[in-house]
Amino acid sequence: MLVLIEEHYDETEFNVFNEYFPSFGIDVDYASYLWGNESLTFEGNDKTSKVVVKHCVSKVNLADYKGLILIGGYAMDRLRYQETLSQTNQAPAVNLLRDAVAMMDRGELAIGTICHSLWLFCADPTLIKSRQVTCAHNIVCDVENAGAEIITKDGSTVELHQQGLLITGKHPGCVNVFVERFKDTVNAL
Repeated sequence: MLVLIEEHYDETEFNVFNEYFPSFGIDVDYASYLWGNESLTFEGNDKTSKVVVKHCVSKVNLADYKGLILIGGYAMDRLRYQETLSQTNQAPAVNLLRDAVAMMDRGELAIGTICHSLWLFCADPTLIKSRQVTCAHNIVCDVENAGAEIITKDGSTVELHQQGLLITGKHPGCVNVFVERFKDTVNAL
C-alpha cells in the first residue's frame, strides 16, 4: 500500500497505519514529492513523530500497489503546491492522483482519504466532481466547491463513506474503521 505524506501529517493516522496494516502482512510505503532529493524527512502535526520518505511521487509506479491513501493533516495541501501556475494544477502529486483515479475508475486501485486529505482532489475538481464523500467539517466548502456531494447525517458529515473504490473518512477519530474498510476493499481487488 502507498501512503502520500508531507510535513504536518496527522500523527494519529500515521501511527495506526504503521501498526494496523503490517499486522495483516500489508507493507506500507510512504511517498511524497522529493524536490530532486534522495529522501526527505517530514514531521507530524504534534511533533511526536518523523518519517523518512524515499519514494518520489513523480517516480512511483502505481501498478505496484492495490491501494493509495492520502494521509490527513495539512500534508495534502502542501502536496498540491505547484511552482508555476497553469490552467490545470501540475503538481507532481496531483498528476499521480490523476493516474490513481483513472485506475480506481477501472477497478484496479482503491483510494482512501481521511480528514483534510481531499484537498489534493480539490486541486483538480474533475477528480472529485459528482463523487460522494465525507471529510472534516472545516473543508466541506472546499470539497463542495470542487463539485463533490458531501454525505451528512443529523447535521454532521458521516464518519465513513465508500463509493466504489473510494473510501473517505471524516477525521482521525474514525481511523480504526477506516483502515479496516480500506484493508477489506484492497483484499477484495
